[in-house]
Amino acid sequence: MRIFLSLLLVLTVANQLPAADTNAPASMKIGAADADKYYDQVMIVTGKVAQVTIRPTVTFLNFDKPFPNSPFSVVIFHGHSSFYGDANALKGRSVEIRGKIKNYHDKPEIALDNTNQLTVFGPPIPTIAPAETRPTNAPAMSPPATPPPPATESTNLPEIM
Repeated sequence: MRIFLSLLLVLTVANQLPAADTNAPASMKIGAADADKYYDQVMIVTGKVAQVTIRPTVTFLNFDKPFPNSPFSVVIFHGHSSFYGDANALKGRSVEIRGKIKNYHDKPEIALDNTNQLTVFGPPIPTIAPAETRPTNAPAMSPPATPPPPATESTNLPEIM
């Protein structure tokens, strides 16, 4: 009898707990230019990374246009995020970021706390490393297979030693 009453009590309490809302709407996708209309809401913001700025403690991804004209920014605080990739590889890529849009100095932004918030689309854009970032053991140019013969004047005089 005691087991039955305990089971009945557990079922009664469990029935009164709020159920997970499986019918909750998914976050809405919006373009970067519309992010300023959805402050304090969880959204999926889509756009192209126009600029990557890496500072000692924070990285910024500016969508669609470089700062200060970017309509939306992603903020990655170093040490407070699970993002450890090369942020520069995102430049020029189409991405979407999920999270709560915050108002920072009258501009919308989402702070990236987790790599699950970021989705990158399309193949990587090939880049050519500038000369100053080329590995030091890599030659600037391939040397010629054989050096050209020295330029000489043709004379019939004997060689003097």
